[in-house]
Amino acid sequence: MADAITPHSALIYAMVTMSAVDRGMNDAELKRIGDIVQTLPVFRDFDPEQLVSETEACAELLAKNNGLEKVLVAIADTLPKKLHETAYALAVEVAAADLTVGQEELRFLQMLRDRLNLDKLSVAAIERGARARHATL
Repeated sequence: MADAITPHSALIYAMVTMSAVDRGMNDAELKRIGDIVQTLPVFRDFDPEQLVSETEACAELLAKNNGLEKVLVAIADTLPKKLHETAYALAVEVAAADLTVGQEELRFLQMLRDRLNLDKLSVAAIERGARARHATL
């Protein structure tokens, strides 16, 4: 059984895990997570001062035996179905923050969308939207 977390925590865990999955949380990704928590309506009732402790809690869970699986279970078990696409979209935003998406990140996205049982059309739309928002000249 996964450690009990809140829906806000689950969304943060999706973003933090995306950032950490390639063994390095870079400044662009961390800034994007902070910006998301500060601006998106889903975090309206979340105290941004708790972001650091939530990040640390996620890192502790990831460090455990089978940590990645435990994080995925915690996210899926905690979030209501209506926030499954939101969790995936937030993870995609963090992946795109540094304008590069590596194999580890792609693999985590695949695991997350499978765990959340997202349909291919929704996934494609979320990913295409992120590409459009992060396009450069």
